[in-house]
Amino acid sequence: MPKIALLSLLTFSLMSAQPPTGKVIIDRVTEIMSPENSYSTGSQTIITSSGKERVFEFESWAAEKGKSTLTRYTKPAAIRGQAFLMLNNADDIWSYFPRTKRVRKLASHAKKQKMQGSDFTYEDMGGGDIFQKKFKSTLLSEETRDGELVWKVELLGIAEEDPPYPKIILWARQVDYFPVALDYYNEDGFNSKSLILSDIQMIEEYPTAMTMVMTDHKELSSTTMRTLEVTYAWEPPEGFFSERNLKK
Repeated sequence: MPKIALLSLLTFSLMSAQPPTGKVIIDRVTEIMSPENSYSTGSQTIITSSGKERVFEFESWAAEKGKSTLTRYTKPAAIRGQAFLMLNNADDIWSYFPRTKRVRKLASHAKKQKMQGSDFTYEDMGGGDIFQKKFKSTLLSEETRDGELVWKVELLGIAEEDPPYPKIILWARQVDYFPVALDYYNEDGFNSKSLILSDIQMIEEYPTAMTMVMTDHKELSSTTMRTLEVTYAWEPPEGFFSERNLKK
């Protein structure tokens, strides 16, 4: 083989072996975590700082790759029918409480508050392309986590974009770019919360975490979200994501 051809082949091999950039990884993470539509049922178990356990069950619908979501609680009986509508990736939030039979629009800062007293904020549940638009991503390293090769990526919030957290460290599987863990940091650099995604199953060609556990390291509380059933073949009827539909 001529020296020039050999050199070209060697250069191509070295370039092919280069890991992806942080941006490329986060683009893939966002893509794989953002199916066009979905319908699911699930359970939510909250362990408070005092050790008290609260368990809920709910239905959830999402469309436009998570831009629009509606969550309605089905158990326990005390909150059955309570619902939340989030539009524009949780920038606009409405709540409905069956006891008062009223729909109320929450203030814009509410997206940073805990949803139903859990360790997930409304913004955490909002989905969309927040990681791409509100953070600068940098690949920190390649690691092995629970026997799998993963990318470790640092996401630094872009101040003028109003990021939900100043910094996030994310681990994504190299095999499919699905995230398996996230550490959330506050303004003081403290790792305030951690999210672990596990029992990842292939559902209708989408890897899906059947269990997610968010732990609040400051409050010493945790919330476990379990997916009971899910489909990505659901399509929203016209007007589904509306204030009127919250009451159904």
